[in-house]
Amino acid sequence: MPRLSEVIAELESLWPAERAESWDAVGTVAGDPDQQVTRVLFAVDPVQEIVDEAVKLGADLLVTHHPLYLRGTTTVAASHFKGRVVHTLIKNDIALHVAHTNADTADPGVSDALAGALDLRVTGPLVPDPGDPEGRRGLGRVCALDHPLTVREFAARAAERLPATAQGVRVAGDPEALVRTVAVSGGSGDSLFDHVRAAGVDAFLTADLRHHPVSEARAHSPLALLDAAHWATEWPWCELAASQLDEISDRHGWDLRVHVSKTVTDPWTAHAASTTSDPLGAPN
Repeated sequence: MPRLSEVIAELESLWPAERAESWDAVGTVAGDPDQQVTRVLFAVDPVQEIVDEAVKLGADLLVTHHPLYLRGTTTVAASHFKGRVVHTLIKNDIALHVAHTNADTADPGVSDALAGALDLRVTGPLVPDPGDPEGRRGLGRVCALDHPLTVREFAARAAERLPATAQGVRVAGDPEALVRTVAVSGGSGDSLFDHVRAAGVDAFLTADLRHHPVSEARAHSPLALLDAAHWATEWPWCELAASQLDEISDRHGWDLRVHVSKTVTDPWTAHAASTTSDPLGAPN
């Protein structure tokens, strides 16, 4: 069985820490470099529910996309929910490793996994990494559909293929417009509208879209916008990352048991559809 330090070295080769954004907090959060690793769990969020799942599974390593501590802290006391996560990890000899923005821009990365879940053909990064001479790394992906779909049909595909959440998929734009090319970006994407417009795509699927950026984007062009849950757009990466570690394990003869959490950690838990007798105006 490999030591944690050996597994982490391979994960760092997939998602080098130096490729993370300067504000990010990636890498190993907890774990003894000399401990043996036999079972690994991948998840989006390092929350207590996921850590408890890792304990029940008997995992030695938890790999998450989101950081546990994105900002500095002065305490890991178990009276705080993040401190309780740390205590649970250490008491059960479970290491925690984070790949966040360094996984977003990787080749393949978070948006490749999202495109794959939607059966899209990736043609290149939306925001290319200037440090990649091959032009494959970068934030987001520009994609093509094998055959055109209406916005309504493409939204239905996204709702069907992505993990179910209370939000589902919201749409801004003409539901009957045809979609041939799409930009996708796992996680929050409304800072990328300039790049999306420059790419000349028919639609943009991402998460966490806000009122004013969407309103302005719609005023600029007929671009269709699809807003899915943040967690749902990033969860496909867990399956991609697990398959990458499986391949590494086979190559080294490690016989790791690699799992993907299917626990929904999207914070939104319910959705009530709006109803009105007057579709042309807001209630008085």
